[in-house]
Amino acid sequence: MKKLGFSKAAYWLTISFLFFPLVVLAFYSFNASPGFTFTGFSTRWYEALFSASRESKSLWNSVANSVIIALSSASIATIIGTLGAVAIHWYKFPWKRYVQALSFVPVVLPEIIIGVSVLIFFASIIRLELGMFSILIAHISFTLPFVMLMVGARLSEFDDSVLEAARDLGAKEHQVLLRVILPIASPGIFSGFLMAVTLSLEDFVVTQFVRGPNSETLPLYIYKMVKKTIPMEISALSVLLVIATVVLVFSVRNLMKYFVKGT
Repeated sequence: MKKLGFSKAAYWLTISFLFFPLVVLAFYSFNASPGFTFTGFSTRWYEALFSASRESKSLWNSVANSVIIALSSASIATIIGTLGAVAIHWYKFPWKRYVQALSFVPVVLPEIIIGVSVLIFFASIIRLELGMFSILIAHISFTLPFVMLMVGARLSEFDDSVLEAARDLGAKEHQVLLRVILPIASPGIFSGFLMAVTLSLEDFVVTQFVRGPNSETLPLYIYKMVKKTIPMEISALSVLLVIATVVLVFSVRNLMKYFVKGT
């Protein structure tokens, strides 16, 4: 019988540390009373989550705003980031190295710096009214470098001889891009898209700076509510989001395996 080594013990200790709060969250989402004193098993908070109350409607409106912003910004960032990664990887142009280095600066910048700079740009330079559109633009700006990073990592493993073979067979540039480059880079593209969605959904700092009066996302709503008390409906919603995330991750994992086998 093999002994549990230090690396395995550290691994399971880290996993337990990360997932134990989720277990506690799920446990208290079935608490019969508000607060953190367990008084009995109940599904009242899940029922309240799907009720027609004003609080429930406000919560679901914030969820809808977050999902719309996340999917829209991630889609646009994925398209632009993929094309940018392809251009940086294969094409030569002046100041290429500097452009490549500057494109990854937002990855290491603190979010508060990004939020302040984007707010100043919107308010002083282009005079953009703050709202859902300003949040969308801001989320595209800070998720774009992550997409380029993920797609660029995939392209770095690419065999350039495949492109030469495609050109020798008469393929034009757009055909090489659509039929050769994008299918092979698809795992990186999917990873970049999921990364952008995740970053957008959980962002609070940048969104707080560029939000408008009627553009409340889920993190902003939760922050507003927990300043007063911790509504147990948030716990129920969090459990549902965790389940949806797990299902999505495993589905995309299997889909990426299919693309990798195909390429």
